[in-house]
This record gives sequence, structure tokens and C-alpha cells, in this order.
Amino acid sequence: MARYALSRGFSAIVEGILRTDHYAEMLTALIGDHGDLTCCYYLDVPFDETVRRHSTKAQAVQYGAAEMREWYRELDLLPGGIEQVIPAETPQDEIVRRIMSDSRLAVGAA
Repeated sequence: MARYALSRGFSAIVEGILRTDHYAEMLTALIGDHGDLTCCYYLDVPFDETVRRHSTKAQAVQYGAAEMREWYRELDLLPGGIEQVIPAETPQDEIVRRIMSDSRLAVGAA
């Protein structure tokens, strides 16, 4: 879907828990093929904080810490240092401003 959107001149956001052992090849190919501005971020949330945040969501009743421990990978970064690591304590509004500015999606961004 992202590849299709990018090929049509749209911006695309690929977001989620995308383990590098499964998705790195696909993501690096997408980034390499895009040939335009691409911004990559990794929100560095420790496991305990991930569990705490999960407990506030509707799907918290569907799975818990035991299941999350199976898929959690600390600092599971793409090869080549292409992601900017954002610490968990960074305020949400700061993260949004940074991404909007870096990606030139913010009004008036250079």
C-alpha cells in the first residue's frame, strides 16, 4: 500500500511493530526505491512502559505482558542507522512537531 501511494506522489506513513528479522528487507527496499525524502523513527519505549501503555487500550483484555514479552525486541533497529531514535519520555506534541517538520508536511516547513 505504501509503495503504491508513493508511486502516485502521495506521502505514506508505515507504522507499527515491524520486527527487523521479518520486515527489514522490505522496509529498506521501500526506502531505497522511493528516492525522495524518507524519514524513519524508532520510538524507544522500554518493556515495562510498553506494558503500562498497553493497559490503557481497549485490546488490553485480548493479550497481556506474557504475550507481549514474546514479541518485544529492545532497540530493534533497521540496519545502517537510518532511524532516528526518539526516547519514550519525549512529549507527544514534540514528537509530532519533529516528524511534521522533518518530513516537510508541516505548514511552512522548509
